[in-house]
Amino acid sequence: MASVTQSASRRPARALTGRGGLVDQYFYFSMSLLVVAIVVWGFNHTVNQNLFHPAIPRPRLLWIHAVVFSAWVAFYVLQSLLVRTRNVKLHRRLGWFGAGLAALMVPLGFAIAVIMGRFDKHVLNLTDADQFLSVPFGDMLMFGTCVALAIAWRRKPDLRRRLLFVATCALLDAPFDRIDYIFDHNLGFLCLDAVVLLGLARDLVVDKRVHKVYLAAMPPIMIVQALLIYLYRGAPAWWVEIGRRILR
Repeated sequence: MASVTQSASRRPARALTGRGGLVDQYFYFSMSLLVVAIVVWGFNHTVNQNLFHPAIPRPRLLWIHAVVFSAWVAFYVLQSLLVRTRNVKLHRRLGWFGAGLAALMVPLGFAIAVIMGRFDKHVLNLTDADQFLSVPFGDMLMFGTCVALAIAWRRKPDLRRRLLFVATCALLDAPFDRIDYIFDHNLGFLCLDAVVLLGLARDLVVDKRVHKVYLAAMPPIMIVQALLIYLYRGAPAWWVEIGRRILR
């Protein structure tokens, strides 16, 4: 008994950084839990008055959208947990379920953007509904592109896991923008980019370099985000007219 205790006491503590360290082992699972926390925190500010007990009932498709969105978050947590517990076989089997879920989310995201845009414009009489279409349309474009690339490179786990991380983060402006201060100061995209930057920090700590996925993806994503904010807040006439035609 004493020898076992002595052997355990001599076992080196697991390193925090580097390959096999705590950051390497727990990063993506921790990020999936952070995504859950952000979603719960953000939507908690509006879900009661906008979905559960609205003064004016919302379109029923909004419920389906909420369920599918929540299913993706749960799927991302589960997949991260399966990798963490080394249940790779089940992780791979569920991968195609995730691909199908993402394939449903993209057209559903575009559809709910139009339906809720018409609701906001014609029922709630919001004056910026036309130009706001740029934001959900852009979210679906970024999410769909990253997921499609992750599927194409599914046999390259270093690429796939980062692309799915970026894709999931691309949805986080929705909960962030439920916070009035963040929305009013156009900080939703900046907040989600800050979450993505944790992935870059992970690579610097573990691999001593930033992975090529971030180097290739983040500059165009940030350019697209700036364009989306310009289309919404700047409201150029040509974009407002496009939105007006879509929501008429």
